[in-house]
Amino acid sequence: MMQTIEMSGTNVLVLSAQGTPVATEADGNDVIGEAFSAGATLVAIPVERLGPDFLRLETRLAGTVFQKFVNYHLRCAIIGDVTTLLEGSKALRDFVRETNKGRSIWFLATIGDLEARLARENA
Repeated sequence: MMQTIEMSGTNVLVLSAQGTPVATEADGNDVIGEAFSAGATLVAIPVERLGPDFLRLETRLAGTVFQKFVNYHLRCAIIGDVTTLLEGSKALRDFVRETNKGRSIWFLATIGDLEARLARENA
């Protein structure tokens, strides 16, 4: 299940925590297609929906999928606690820190954090 909501002037496709995991490049393409169908410019993906290897940077899956989001002028927010994953990987910590500095890909703890970030950005 998913829903499209407006947050501070941005149409956000919010995926539910249950559903097909984003575990392959094709799954990422499906999410992008859903975003276009819904008229969204940002997709909020719960961390629970990511496949087990998605944030293992050596698989290059995250980079490939996120690059497609950028190429299609869509933004993506991964919503949830990734603390345990960050503790185990300096590369992932660096990746999350750098993406959070930009406007395209964010890692945020809650949907409320996404709302607050969009409000600041669009103020």
